[in-house]
Amino acid sequence: MIDKAQRVQGIFAAIAPRYDLANDVISFGRAHAWRRKAVRLSRAKPGDRVLDVATGTGDLAIAFKKTVGSTGEVIGVDFCAEMLVPAPAKAAKHGMDVTFQQGDAMNLQFADASFNVVSIAYGLRNVADTAKSIREMARVLKPGGRFVILETGRPALPVYRELVDLYTAKVMPVFGGWLSGNKDAYRYLDRSSRDFPYGEKLVELLRREGGFAEVKAHPLMGGVSFIYECVKR
Repeated sequence: MIDKAQRVQGIFAAIAPRYDLANDVISFGRAHAWRRKAVRLSRAKPGDRVLDVATGTGDLAIAFKKTVGSTGEVIGVDFCAEMLVPAPAKAAKHGMDVTFQQGDAMNLQFADASFNVVSIAYGLRNVADTAKSIREMARVLKPGGRFVILETGRPALPVYRELVDLYTAKVMPVFGGWLSGNKDAYRYLDRSSRDFPYGEKLVELLRREGGFAEVKAHPLMGGVSFIYECVKR
């Protein structure tokens, strides 16, 4: 029987070649602005050391490198090797020196308290053990450092929520499948989003498992996605 990690790895390996195009289309291009906002909320500054977990094709890692500059360091890790393939060339195209490597969010190969900022965008819901990954990402974060999460949610307004649910369940798999060649992958992404805690439920989980001194949830587009801003004690 295939476990969640193997299933998710297979899904992302299948859609990796056209992931960027499909992501831009199904998010109406909003993902770029949301990543920039996540970087701002992290309060990353020149010279900081940043770890981007579930980095995928590297967009968030590159955005962080633009902020921390030549004196800072950004490392992007992802457990799916196929997703990482375009990342180095993409960083080089932007003139950014970013390190990309395969890695597991539940078993990060870095020392305790070694990063000023840790981030993960649309990857937390895909980890086999969410609580364990939160503890692991908190472990490698320096005291006073910031953990920033960009993740899906569901709108509070019932009519809006129904429209968004209809889009993610019916429309997104069609467009995502057409662009990537794998409709089932986008059906999974819809199911995983619906089943994952968001808003105050995820805030509570982050406080309990990460032991963060402060956790804030910032809704995007009325709750379609959220940015969570956490500060380590």
